[in-house]
Amino acid sequence: MSSAITDALERAIQSLISEGKEPSVALVKARLREPLPIPVIIQALKSWKQHAQLPDIPQAKAKPLNDQARIAQLESQVAELTERLAALEQRIAS
Repeated sequence: MSSAITDALERAIQSLISEGKEPSVALVKARLREPLPIPVIIQALKSWKQHAQLPDIPQAKAKPLNDQARIAQLESQVAELTERLAALEQRIAS
Protein backbone atom coordinates (compact mmCIF):
# COMPACT_ATOMS: atom_id res chain seq x y z
CA MET A 1 0.00 0.00 0.00
CA SER A 2 1.41 3.39 -0.87
CA SER A 3 1.68 6.28 1.49
CA ALA A 4 0.64 9.87 0.90
CA ILE A 5 4.30 10.79 0.40
CA THR A 6 4.78 8.10 -2.24
CA ASP A 7 1.58 9.20 -3.96
CA ALA A 8 2.68 12.85 -3.95
CA LEU A 9 6.05 11.93 -5.44
CA GLU A 10 4.39 9.74 -8.07
CA ARG A 11 2.01 12.57 -9.07
CA ALA A 12 4.92 15.02 -9.34
CA ILE A 13 7.01 12.65 -11.47
CA GLN A 14 4.09 11.67 -13.70
CA SER A 15 3.11 15.30 -14.27
CA LEU A 16 6.66 16.06 -15.40
CA ILE A 17 6.73 13.05 -17.71
CA SER A 18 3.37 13.99 -19.22
CA GLU A 19 4.90 17.38 -20.09
CA GLY A 20 7.87 15.66 -21.73
CA LYS A 21 10.30 16.75 -19.00
CA GLU A 22 12.97 14.55 -17.39
CA PRO A 23 12.24 14.42 -13.64
CA SER A 24 15.00 15.92 -11.51
CA VAL A 25 15.28 16.72 -7.83
CA ALA A 26 14.61 20.42 -8.43
CA LEU A 27 11.63 19.84 -10.73
CA VAL A 28 10.05 17.25 -8.44
CA LYS A 29 10.59 19.46 -5.38
CA ALA A 30 8.92 22.36 -7.20
CA ARG A 31 5.87 20.19 -8.01
CA LEU A 32 5.26 18.99 -4.45
CA ARG A 33 2.56 20.71 -2.40
CA GLU A 34 4.23 19.78 0.88
CA PRO A 35 7.99 20.15 1.27
CA LEU A 36 9.96 16.92 1.56
CA PRO A 37 13.61 16.44 2.52
CA ILE A 38 15.96 16.35 -0.47
CA PRO A 39 17.30 12.86 0.48
CA VAL A 40 13.75 11.47 0.24
CA ILE A 41 13.30 12.98 -3.24
CA ILE A 42 16.71 11.66 -4.33
CA GLN A 43 15.87 8.17 -3.06
CA ALA A 44 12.54 8.24 -4.90
CA LEU A 45 14.13 9.40 -8.17
CA LYS A 46 16.87 6.76 -7.97
CA SER A 47 14.29 4.04 -7.44
CA TRP A 48 12.06 5.39 -10.19
CA LYS A 49 14.96 5.52 -12.68
CA GLN A 50 16.10 1.98 -11.80
CA HIS A 51 12.74 0.27 -11.52
CA ALA A 52 10.24 2.69 -13.05
CA GLN A 53 8.44 2.75 -9.73
CA LEU A 54 8.75 4.50 -6.40
CA PRO A 55 9.49 2.82 -3.10
CA ASP A 56 6.81 3.00 -0.46
CA ILE A 57 7.87 5.81 1.85
CA PRO A 58 6.02 5.76 5.16
CA GLN A 59 4.36 8.97 6.16
CA ALA A 60 5.54 10.55 9.39
CA LYS A 61 2.93 11.39 11.98
CA ALA A 62 1.68 14.79 10.97
CA LYS A 63 -0.71 16.93 12.90
CA PRO A 64 -4.18 17.03 11.35
CA LEU A 65 -4.92 19.92 9.04
CA ASN A 66 -7.66 22.37 9.86
CA ASP A 67 -10.66 22.60 7.54
CA GLN A 68 -9.33 25.60 5.63
CA ALA A 69 -5.97 23.91 4.97
CA ARG A 70 -7.70 20.69 3.89
CA ILE A 71 -9.94 22.61 1.47
CA ALA A 72 -6.92 24.41 -0.01
CA GLN A 73 -5.07 21.10 -0.38
CA LEU A 74 -8.07 19.44 -2.04
CA GLU A 75 -8.59 22.38 -4.39
CA SER A 76 -4.95 22.15 -5.41
CA GLN A 77 -5.29 18.43 -5.99
CA VAL A 78 -8.42 18.92 -8.11
CA ALA A 79 -6.61 21.55 -10.20
CA GLU A 80 -3.65 19.21 -10.74
CA LEU A 81 -5.90 16.29 -11.68
CA THR A 82 -7.84 18.52 -14.06
CA GLU A 83 -4.58 19.50 -15.79
CA ARG A 84 -3.51 15.86 -16.03
CA LEU A 85 -6.89 14.86 -17.44
CA ALA A 86 -6.72 17.62 -20.06
CA ALA A 87 -3.20 16.51 -21.04
CA LEU A 88 -4.36 12.89 -21.37
CA GLU A 89 -7.38 13.91 -23.43
CA GLN A 90 -5.11 15.96 -25.69
CA ARG A 91 -2.75 12.99 -26.14
CA ILE A 92 -5.67 10.73 -27.03
CA ALA A 93 -7.06 13.27 -29.51
CA SER A 94 -3.69 13.62 -31.26
